[in-house]
Amino acid sequence: MSSWATLSNTIHGLKPTLIMILVQTILSLVNIGYKLAANDGMSLSILIAYRLIFGAASILPIAIVVERKKRPKLTWKIVLYGFLCGLLGGSLGQNLYLKSLVLTSATFASAMANLIPAVTFIIAASLRIERVGWSTSAGKAKVLGTLLGIGGAMLFTFYKGPDLNIGSTGINLLQTTSTRHPVANGPAHNPQGAHNLILGLLLALGSCVCYSLWLIIQAKAAEKYPCPYSFTAMINLWGSIQSTAYALGTERDWAQWALGWNIRLLAVVVAGVLGAGLMFTLVAWCIRMRGPLFVSTFNPLMLVMVAIAGVLFLEEKLYLGMVFGSILIILGLYMVLWGKGKEVKRAQQIIPENIDNNNHQVQELSSVIIDNDSIHRVSYRKEKGEEEIEERGQQSQRGSHASSSEILSSLYIYP
Repeated sequence: MSSWATLSNTIHGLKPTLIMILVQTILSLVNIGYKLAANDGMSLSILIAYRLIFGAASILPIAIVVERKKRPKLTWKIVLYGFLCGLLGGSLGQNLYLKSLVLTSATFASAMANLIPAVTFIIAASLRIERVGWSTSAGKAKVLGTLLGIGGAMLFTFYKGPDLNIGSTGINLLQTTSTRHPVANGPAHNPQGAHNLILGLLLALGSCVCYSLWLIIQAKAAEKYPCPYSFTAMINLWGSIQSTAYALGTERDWAQWALGWNIRLLAVVVAGVLGAGLMFTLVAWCIRMRGPLFVSTFNPLMLVMVAIAGVLFLEEKLYLGMVFGSILIILGLYMVLWGKGKEVKRAQQIIPENIDNNNHQVQELSSVIIDNDSIHRVSYRKEKGEEEIEERGQQSQRGSHASSSEILSSLYIYP
């Protein structure tokens, strides 16, 4: 009986790990589905529009049921935040990302997505939302991690090296679709392929900037509207309106909007229903169980899955430069996350220590600490007139928001 109890406890303890593996598998399927649908000739703008429409339809019922009793009053400022997030993290960001994926490869786009924490740190530091803190080990880790990630992206793009033959299944899913647009499968030897690669890099970096700004704005919005499911539904709703308007204005072929029982329908269902509704719920559960840093450590797993699937089923080439570049990007990601995690722990310890030393009259103050898409309210006491404590509290909030932005990055690659 004890052995069964031990086995049951072991399986229960592995639940978050298994669920995060499932989440990264879903994200990998989304990337591969994008590639196949684009190769079938589906308009990229229409693909994004359908993806956000399906995403809004899948997350909206969850928001209505889960947050029906705790949803605060909706203001015009929150609506504006939702519009900007829908633009940066939805219609614009995803169109840039998908175009870069089509011009390069699923592996390339997945690798570039791991740069989002580093790009977020650069933008937050430039806007003085985030303190660099070069004198601390956490600050050094963030800066060095950012440099490593950027260096890895450059190596991934411009250094090819020898071809690594890890085997072949003889299956090429791209041949099952009617190719209407040339699709790059990694670094090419001809000038057109090199041009596509550089353009794909620029578009991927543009999407990283969009997602980074989206994360920063979302962190601000969560201060006033702490309902992650409802706000995600709003993001998808605004994104679907924007992307649909863009698709209607750029795509004149109405036949492109037709979805049959083919790869196009499968791609938008996987990206919308699984990539938004199911994945969002699973990630939120894992964050409550183990925290955001645990969830973030699984992000590079998608890169590994997509790279293996690309070689085995899409006939993509795997080069030594891609492997080395990916390793540098992943190391940079973990260094930035480690630095942010250490800063957040320190910030959360400073305020209670300062407040416990006060023997004067105090008042209750609620501070919102954002841990990815789950939001926890931490109550602490603040002495009246103590400017130093107030300043530290504001710095703690800023640090937590930036941490939310950077840790959240790859979880919300597709809002």
